[in-house]
Amino acid sequence: MQTSESSRERDLISAGGGHVIPERVTAVIDGDFVVYLIGMRLNRPWKIRSWLPAFMAMRPMLREAVADTDSGLLGFQYLGRLTFVQYWRSYDHLWGYAHKAGGLHREAWSRFNRNISGNRGDIGIWHETYRIPAGAHESIYSGMPPFGLGRAGRLVRARSYERPRPPDPPHSAIGHGQPDPGV
Repeated sequence: MQTSESSRERDLISAGGGHVIPERVTAVIDGDFVVYLIGMRLNRPWKIRSWLPAFMAMRPMLREAVADTDSGLLGFQYLGRLTFVQYWRSYDHLWGYAHKAGGLHREAWSRFNRNISGNRGDIGIWHETYRIPAGAHESIYSGMPPFGLGRAGRLVRARSYERPRPPDPPHSAIGHGQPDPGV
């Protein structure tokens, strides 16, 4: 059954409510994917002109990415405290959306940099990007509505879905809180 774009948009844009699944389930997602955390911090909340435009830009950007089924956005969840988690098909999809000429993100980012010039301490903007190889993730939801990765992928009964434990990644300084020397 194919979901209409309006239904897909409604499902992804909703606040994450929905019916509670009264059993243990796990999220399954095919292939590699990207987890993208993004948020903002109001360092000087009384300076509304500094932070309101950035605050108001997020929902339209998410609607734009959801409406474009080729954007690569698999799903997202508002986590509270001005923080979202987003799931993307690939880093290239995320990068492509962020830099798309005429796209809302590129416009909002340019406007933010112009508006914040000289007042960068008023608002903090941050993001973290994680590339997840196929099968290198684990999730359990018990007595929860679809949430997080479970909204981006598909949910199956945890007891009926078995997979071998993936091997540990090779240890290196990269990815353990150390900067990539190539950056």
